[in-house]
Amino acid sequence: MTEDALTRPGGQGLTVAPTTAPGAGTLLQLLRDGRPRTRSELASVTGLARSTVTQRVDALLSSGLIGPTGEAVSTGGRPPTTFSFRPDARVVLAADLGATHARLALTDMSGAVLAEERADLDIALGPEPVLDWVVERGRGLLEGARRRVDELLGLGIGLPGPVQHSTGRAVNPPIMPGWDDFDVPGYVHDQLNVPVLVDNDVNIMAIGEHHTAWPAASHLLFVKVATGIGCGIVSEGRVYRGAQGAAGDMGHIHVPSGAERPCRCGNTGCLEAVASGAALAAALTGEGVPASGARDVVELSRNGSVPALRALRQAGRDIGEVLAASVNMFNPSVIVIGGALALAGDHLLAGVREVIYQRSLPLATEHLNIVSSVAGESAGVVGAAVMVIEHCLSPEHADALISGALVNGA
Repeated sequence: MTEDALTRPGGQGLTVAPTTAPGAGTLLQLLRDGRPRTRSELASVTGLARSTVTQRVDALLSSGLIGPTGEAVSTGGRPPTTFSFRPDARVVLAADLGATHARLALTDMSGAVLAEERADLDIALGPEPVLDWVVERGRGLLEGARRRVDELLGLGIGLPGPVQHSTGRAVNPPIMPGWDDFDVPGYVHDQLNVPVLVDNDVNIMAIGEHHTAWPAASHLLFVKVATGIGCGIVSEGRVYRGAQGAAGDMGHIHVPSGAERPCRCGNTGCLEAVASGAALAAALTGEGVPASGARDVVELSRNGSVPALRALRQAGRDIGEVLAASVNMFNPSVIVIGGALALAGDHLLAGVREVIYQRSLPLATEHLNIVSSVAGESAGVVGAAVMVIEHCLSPEHADALISGALVNGA
């Protein structure tokens, strides 16, 4: 992330201000696990002087980010007070914007969803109408939960297209007219005056799935199969975005079964052109089985349509062709299949597993889990919230947050 993105109003992040208690953010990281600790325990763990720990604990108490939780067992004299992280001290807004729908959630600082809503919303309406909806309904969720805007830690947004994460701007998004290079963080910041972070929808879903179901997995691939196909990569427990934020765009890798079918990216034979929800719906319609999108394909499969089931199994094989190369190259411990088509059940997943186990090296698949999404349709909003939480509560930015809380409370 660039210095400009951290300092300019509306940039991807939090304006850095001098802190009255340097290093309090680092102490906060220890307390975020929820375990109550005394000042003495914190001094022992960090190696800091007791007076320094006291100063930082007092700053965290004043900010409201931690609170007293009781008393430890006394070893003589007055029992020492214990302190722990307060995930309810701030709230986070998270938006997962798809091609034709939007999901908005209010969470606490553990990523637990407090309230949410879903609406049909066409991303092609353009950035202002869509983001105005996010802000308006976000204010509504805050009001409904009886939380104030000044209790908002930040807002995370997932977009259905390529995003330069350092600026939060979409870059030549194929299904998002009017969004190219639009200053999403700046536009929303002007209305809410909080940090705004933006990423593509598959990355935030990968974060949400990792947080929800696989927190111990250091290397995970999350594959979204819906209107399009994309992959979120978690490496060493963190999302890997690549040099420009384009990592994981597996939908535009050529596959043998592509038969030179045209893809919306301008090339032919892409995985998305043969295995996405839109591609399957078009193919089924051509066979005399009407379907307008991924959800229709899922509904047909649930009703036992043989052509739909056959198409899903082959789509799984095509996806498996690309993932087999990824398994050999990246060696993940978990592959999660999510998105609208994953709701069809085991048919898609079976095709993926069939090809991966056939074409990948035995060592790479020895302990590999290939599973359906656990977080489901909430993966995106949970991931967008966690993205904001991890950024704003990181040591360098938590110090600024604590300082700002002290100044505002003075």
